[in-house]
Amino acid sequence: MDFMAVYQEGGMVALVGIIFVYLVVSMSKKSESQQKTLEDLKVENRGQSETLENIPKDIDGAFYLVHSMSANTDYQILEQKSAINFRNAISKTTIKHVVYLSGIINKKELSKHLSSRKTVELELNKGTYNFTTLRAGIIIGSGSASFEIIRDLVEKLPIMITPKWLNTKCQPIGIIDVIAFLSKTIFNKKTFNSDFDIGGPDILTYKEMLLEFGRSRNLKRTIITVPIMSPKLSSYWLYYVTSTSYKLAV
Repeated sequence: MDFMAVYQEGGMVALVGIIFVYLVVSMSKKSESQQKTLEDLKVENRGQSETLENIPKDIDGAFYLVHSMSANTDYQILEQKSAINFRNAISKTTIKHVVYLSGIINKKELSKHLSSRKTVELELNKGTYNFTTLRAGIIIGSGSASFEIIRDLVEKLPIMITPKWLNTKCQPIGIIDVIAFLSKTIFNKKTFNSDFDIGGPDILTYKEMLLEFGRSRNLKRTIITVPIMSPKLSSYWLYYVTSTSYKLAV
């Protein structure tokens, strides 16, 4: 099926950004007079319903890739509002399938970040379309906030004294694999109205990821974990050492 991608100006094609909505439009059923350029169909979803008015009516599917925690201290409210406005706007089209890229949710007590992702999932799932959630861990690739932090730390610090949470295990996934999962999920009836955890083949600690990235760049790095670094102090450490925003670091 031929389709067109519509996305926010400034949104990173690496699937990470302040707010990034990626719409799939079937071009096979559009007449020549209905053809629109990518510039014409650009969509921004900043929590305001009027910014979604230029969504075309003959949409077959949509990837919802909205993350706004780095843009606003009240990102939980903003993300929920954005999801509701998107759901209301997209429900007025011929939409058949929406795929939401979220984070892995495997705890009863979720962080504010993951709790917000879960709220967005619940709001999007109230639509009249088929809905699928793909839950990813750390996405490895340029443009991913987590990856940019890893790269900054490794490239700037030969010796790192780090908090103990670097011993926490995770299952990273490459950005190319994320794109493959997204492309194989859209319009796949076997994925309708379901959620899936997606990850790469390796389960690593954050410390192991830092060291592995260093080896890939031929950089020898020493990492010492200490139990005394508080979450607040860790946040300041990330903010001052890496290019991440203060809001994202905390």
